[in-house]
Parts: sequence; C-alpha cells; structure tokens
Amino acid sequence: MKAVGYQIPGAITEAAALVDIDLPDPRPEGRDLLVEVRAVSVNPVDYKIRRSTAPESGAWKVIGWDAAGIVRATGPEVTLFQPGDEVFYAGSLIRPGTNAELHLVDERIVGHRPTSLSWAESAALPLTSLTAWEAMFDRMDVTRPVPGAAEAIVIIGGAGGVGSIAVQIARQCTDLTVIATASRPETQDWARDLGAHHVLDHSQPLAAQVAALGLGAPAFVFSTTHTDQHIPEIAELIAPQGRFALIDDPKGFDVMLFKRKAVSIHHELMFTRALYQTPDMGEQGRILNEIARLVDDGRIRTTLTDTLWPINAENLKKAHALIESGTARGKIVLEGF
Repeated sequence: MKAVGYQIPGAITEAAALVDIDLPDPRPEGRDLLVEVRAVSVNPVDYKIRRSTAPESGAWKVIGWDAAGIVRATGPEVTLFQPGDEVFYAGSLIRPGTNAELHLVDERIVGHRPTSLSWAESAALPLTSLTAWEAMFDRMDVTRPVPGAAEAIVIIGGAGGVGSIAVQIARQCTDLTVIATASRPETQDWARDLGAHHVLDHSQPLAAQVAALGLGAPAFVFSTTHTDQHIPEIAELIAPQGRFALIDDPKGFDVMLFKRKAVSIHHELMFTRALYQTPDMGEQGRILNEIARLVDDGRIRTTLTDTLWPINAENLKKAHALIESGTARGKIVLEGF
C-alpha cells in the first residue's frame, strides 16, 4: 500500500521529513477495522510527533490521526461495523497513523461518518470534535453550573481547529454564552459565523475585555492554544470555583494563581481512552455518532477550510508547514491516493 512516513525526526524543511513509501497491507485482528482511507486532516499532534519521535531502527513511522474512509475488512471480534460501512475517527497514538491507503483502528473509537458531508468534510471533524466534546462535557462538566458565576464559556483560540468546533458544540448543545477569542479580522469573522455570541482579541488583555461585556465572571474557560501567554488573564477573569480546561503544553504554568479562587484545572487529551484502553473507550464512538447526527441535522458544520489532493509527502509537507505557522483557520484536509 502507498503511505507517507519518515525515519528521522526533524524540521518540515528537511527533504526526509516526510517521504512517499510502500508498505505491506495490514491485516485486522480482534476488534480492528481495516479502513480504506479516503481523506485525512492534519492537526498539531502530527507535527509534534514528526519533530520528536523516531521509529525503531530501520523502520518507517507513519503518522496522521484524523481519517474518513470505507471499512474493507473486520477482525473476528468486531460487532459494530461491517465491510462497506463509511466511517470517521481519530485513531490512536500508539498505532500506525492514517497517512496510508489502508489503516487499522479499534472499532470502539470509530463513528459512522455524516451522510451529508464529503470525504474531506468528514475527515476534518473527528479529533477536534472529540477533543472539544471531552473537554467541555467530560472534564469541565459544563452542564453543572458554578454557583454565582456567569453561565458563559471563554474559548481561547476560537478560530483554530479545536476552537472552531468547540464554539459550535457550546452554542448548539448548551445554554452557555459563548465568548471566543481571535486576533485577526478574518478569524474573528469566522468565529462569529460559527455562532460565538462575543469575539474578543486575545492579542490584548482578556480580563478587561470580558469585564466590559457586563456578563459577570465566566464559569468556564477552555484554552486551545498559547495557554502560557494567557494564564494570568485567565486566573483574573474566571469566576471563583470556576473550571478551566486546556489542551496544549504550556512551558510555564503557575497553578498557584488559581488557588485563591479554588479553580479546578482539567487537562484534555483525546488519545487517553485509547492509550490506556479505559473501560469507557467506546464513549468516543458514541460521541462521533452524535457529532454526525448534529451535522446531518444541520446544527454543526464542518470546519474544513482547505483541501489538498492527493495524500502524498509533498502535500503533507505543505499542510504541516501551515499548521506549524500558527496562522491556520479551521482544518486542512488531504484527499485521495
């Protein structure tokens, strides 16, 4: 099968950063689905792994997690899918990635893709949807009010991949006032179009901007990017006993700033359930099926903004470079081999 991989971690500008290769076709076992990949999207985790993680000596490392495709075969223990089913999912960190013609994935973390979307539009959704859903409902528990706080959520980085879907989920699935942040006119317009009630400029101090809205101190803050730059402002603006979730890797994080307000801090990693084979691992399949229903009902839309064809090393390098620049809006998808 065709695939894209690397043997030496490094900068995307290196010739060997991503290479077109041929690998043996994988075979499904246990609860595996063998999926014919039709489209993949690129996320920050892709470049983080590419820059830092080497394969075993002489082997190729294939990365990529988001995918949409067709089930071609199933392992002997599969009960949820059958060949021919059209699916979407975000994969596992500890298995080969989706930048390949054929891919193995545990059926428990797979959903039936939205019937109203194209392959590319579907591939843009899984990782970011799971991340946003888990952060808000499983980690911060946004359906449980914070006493005395404004029923509002601040989503920092509201025009990025995760932020774009988080704004929609918060607007469509909760009664919260949705306050997104974005720093450029085009990204601010994007966040408003996705349903944010208010859009603030995160290149300026956030606490004063939130206070100026006159809503009171928000119960929830969800930071999707550059958290280390916003920690003091988050600690100032959030309500006492509020809940704060983050998904990035801040280099400096003074948790003591949050002690006085008894703010709870929640890390979200979408891969945790698959990494540890948690008893509720199948929750991810359920979430993806719910996302597909919301899409097909017209309540949530794809966050796809750019499509490249085909899935090869050249186009993946372009997508990685754009994601690494920090200027991407929505999701970049590659389609077809």
